[in-house]
Amino acid sequence: MLTSEVEARSILTRTTGYLKTVCSHSLQPYRGCPFGKALCGVGCYVQHNRYVTQGRPWGSFLEVRVNAAEVYARDFAREQRWARRSRGGFVIFLSSATEPFPPSESRHKVTAGVLEAMIDRSPDGLIVQTHSRRVVEHVEVLKRLSRLTSLRVHVSIETDLDVIPGLPRHADPIGARFDAVERLKREGVRVIVTVSPLLPIGDPERFFERISQVADGVVIDHFIGGDGSANGSRTLRTALPEAMSRIDPESTDLSYRDRMCALARRFLPGRVGTHIDGFADRNWS
Repeated sequence: MLTSEVEARSILTRTTGYLKTVCSHSLQPYRGCPFGKALCGVGCYVQHNRYVTQGRPWGSFLEVRVNAAEVYARDFAREQRWARRSRGGFVIFLSSATEPFPPSESRHKVTAGVLEAMIDRSPDGLIVQTHSRRVVEHVEVLKRLSRLTSLRVHVSIETDLDVIPGLPRHADPIGARFDAVERLKREGVRVIVTVSPLLPIGDPERFFERISQVADGVVIDHFIGGDGSANGSRTLRTALPEAMSRIDPESTDLSYRDRMCALARRFLPGRVGTHIDGFADRNWS
């Protein structure tokens, strides 16, 4: 993977499409993703964004936006005014198109710098979305932010299966991500497990029972409607649906999501979110 350092001209992107009703802005401390060749990268919708990839294979590059914290501080007041006037609140999604805690974050500290900048310039809401157990390395600043803004950390755990034949391995072990969720909750940080995109689950009852023990809630979303296309056409062009079907043919149908949601409610009554509403923290059931 080619890693390069770049200076971003802007860091706060006003949301459209899927995220428009979830938050006012997205923030990407990196461009590209080191997890692009892992399991989560197979169905990642960002690989279809030509503006981001610029013809490069997904998972082959990572641009480190070294001035992200400074640009955030510079643009904060302007974007806050716009968001409060136009969207009713300044809510940031960190991140929708990259992993905010890649292995190289320990060296580059780009996301760490952004989180620190938010201590003095806090948004009205902050959603931290990650596939990585490394989020716990930032638990102290997250605890501070939780007292300043409406904060929730989303940790992706799409299945209980360690291996899906025909696909790459997980970027981060399932058990390690569960441990991270448990640690965050124990430290008083609101944490949500995002089962997105929903993959076949080997033991659904045990899976959702475990989530109920360590998380504040769960969001379940399917690639149909959840990959930025109405019928999942983006994901259907990848190897993901065929691999899913070999494990459970029903898992590629939207009814599978509804069945898993019904089961999840048995263990997390009032704490199950679905599709966009779940990511937006509304209509829990």
